[in-house]
Amino acid sequence: MTNTPFLDRINGPADLKGFADRDLAALSDELRQEVIQAVSQTGGHLGSSLGVVELSVAIHAVFDTPRDKLIWDVGHQCYPHKILTGRRDRINTLRQERGLSGFTKRSESEYDPFGAAHSSTSISAALGFTVGRDMGQPTGDAIAVIGDGSISAGMAYEAMNNAGAEGRRLFVILNDNEMSIAPPVGAMSKYLSGLYASPFGEMQKMAEGFEAALPGPLRDHARRARQLVTGATQGGSGTLFEELGFSYVGPIDGHDMSQLLPVLRAVRTRAVGPVLIHVCTVKGKGYAPAENSADKYHGVSKFDVASGTQNKSRPNAPSYTKVFGEALLKEAEDDPSIVAVTAAMPSGTGVNIMADRYRNRVFDVGIAEQHGVTFAAGMAASGLKPFCAIYSTFLQRGYDQIVHDVALQNLPVRFAIDRAGLVGADGATHAGAFDIGYLAALPNMVVMAAGDEAELMHMVRTSAAYDEGPSAFRYPRGEGEGVLMPERGEILEIGKGRIVEDGEDVAVLSFGGHLGECRKAVELLKQQGLNPTLADARFAKPLDTNMLRQLVKSHKALVTVEQGSRGGFGAMVLHELANARLLDGSCQVRTMTLPDRFIDQASPDAMYMDAGMTAVDIAAMAAEALGRKVTDETLQIG
Repeated sequence: MTNTPFLDRINGPADLKGFADRDLAALSDELRQEVIQAVSQTGGHLGSSLGVVELSVAIHAVFDTPRDKLIWDVGHQCYPHKILTGRRDRINTLRQERGLSGFTKRSESEYDPFGAAHSSTSISAALGFTVGRDMGQPTGDAIAVIGDGSISAGMAYEAMNNAGAEGRRLFVILNDNEMSIAPPVGAMSKYLSGLYASPFGEMQKMAEGFEAALPGPLRDHARRARQLVTGATQGGSGTLFEELGFSYVGPIDGHDMSQLLPVLRAVRTRAVGPVLIHVCTVKGKGYAPAENSADKYHGVSKFDVASGTQNKSRPNAPSYTKVFGEALLKEAEDDPSIVAVTAAMPSGTGVNIMADRYRNRVFDVGIAEQHGVTFAAGMAASGLKPFCAIYSTFLQRGYDQIVHDVALQNLPVRFAIDRAGLVGADGATHAGAFDIGYLAALPNMVVMAAGDEAELMHMVRTSAAYDEGPSAFRYPRGEGEGVLMPERGEILEIGKGRIVEDGEDVAVLSFGGHLGECRKAVELLKQQGLNPTLADARFAKPLDTNMLRQLVKSHKALVTVEQGSRGGFGAMVLHELANARLLDGSCQVRTMTLPDRFIDQASPDAMYMDAGMTAVDIAAMAAEALGRKVTDETLQIG
């Protein structure tokens, strides 16, 4: 058991006010070990949380949360914050079913004033709180902590432009973990101590000449950091942030309390308008396996603290992400016009596999999905064949561009949509629930979903070959079904589904990653003496209307199943059947979708059970449509 005498005294941020500065530094060391220990048991976003330990302590020590509103962006670095704000006794439930969220969550604590999990929202929200304060609402200052990755998105700059124009008192802390500053002992501390003692006008003057006050080598390092993040150049009139109306202070060492505390105290005491504080940190700070890892332990499974070895289970089949990446590489080898775009997730989407071979044909645009989609549209208009690989939940951020820049112009952008359906520990914020509906609604769009990993290979090749307009194919997180894999995907006929298993009585029509569960449901129905049909739609748009009509005319019941929200594939089927006057016959039609609510974090299996979409649920729905009453006891998976 780790000895934590300082952390044991913390029931909430108010307890930090009585600590001496040196004790806050000691508290940070204990807090870091607590985070490491907790994440080793739960898995999660370790590196980003370790990078903001001192920053978390300093902010809570200086500001008056929860009256002052602290907003973390993206939010996956909030583990130290949660421990400090009364949730230490639950930190070992992080990202578990009925446990703490891996992000900030309003319903979880008054210290989480704004939910996060998608990036670049903090400054907009902080400005909203600021206006609320100025209009008499019971709220204090607003502090947005935004990373150097998150600030690459356009929304952050839209917010800063607005905040600068408003001129209201607002604090933005730029957490820059791309580089760190290691000044000679005492030099920066002495400078910043003087900063705290200065009137605000003098502070602003000193901040503008920040580099000039430093020793030579440190001055050059600080200037490079400042220029890297702000875009300021030698001889320029000021930083980009200053041009937007912010007072800029930094860069400072985000792991040195003797620097953090004076600056935060100074700006809180004397700021009158918007202030940006540039803090440099090290992702994974204080835990050698994380610091030395290429991904800084951004996202980890459970691990051994002593060695850093992660307890990853051996997969039974390749992951869909890997299958996509390898299939894309095969197509790229055959066609030099194929390019790939990702929004800060090259390994997460699998396009790093293509990048290893063809680095100049893979483009990481940063956390900028809107730009990424229109960038891909421009490449498509030039004659290239772009694959835009973005998680379903993040593709939502580029929807206007999909509508206006891609679909309206009928440009052949290929959307590879990873993390379709429910995704487990990341919870509702990362669920890929809505893409079927929002894409199938668009003219010109072809919408596919892979029932297994071999089908995914077929869809990659189909999209590569399809140049008449935009196309999209979705696939879930995790490993495939373990099916036999082809050497290369086949080109599918657009809008053509397949009968997997022919029968009668009832048809189960699957769209996408729930095909395996539908297979199990069919086996359960056979145990009930039925002879069901299993079909794989492959396409939500265009629908295979011939197959659909055949299923309705030759079966007494039809059940559609999809890993998506209402208004998706099932709605398309109902619309088609209604217009074809096929809902008035003897075939009973049912649709199974995710329920009309957000589903909290758990294992994917538990989440689908919560959603009522297990094999037993599917079989029960099919039997009910046939007029049979069944119970869970009669529907058992052997």
